[in-house]
Amino acid sequence: MLKWFSISGISKEIKRIRWPKSKDLYSDSVEVIIFTVAFMLFFTVCEFVIANLLRMAGMGV
Repeated sequence: MLKWFSISGISKEIKRIRWPKSKDLYSDSVEVIIFTVAFMLFFTVCEFVIANLLRMAGMGV
């Protein structure tokens, strides 16, 4: 049996984990939200531009 696949091995690995500080967690969360909003705006603008180009070409509804 694998040594790390026992209760004692798992508990040792859990103790080695570097859990993020609340300040790091907050800043990382804000960063993810900002990037998500930026991508949302980018794809919304792309969809709007493509829809209007198709409409001008007579293919849009």
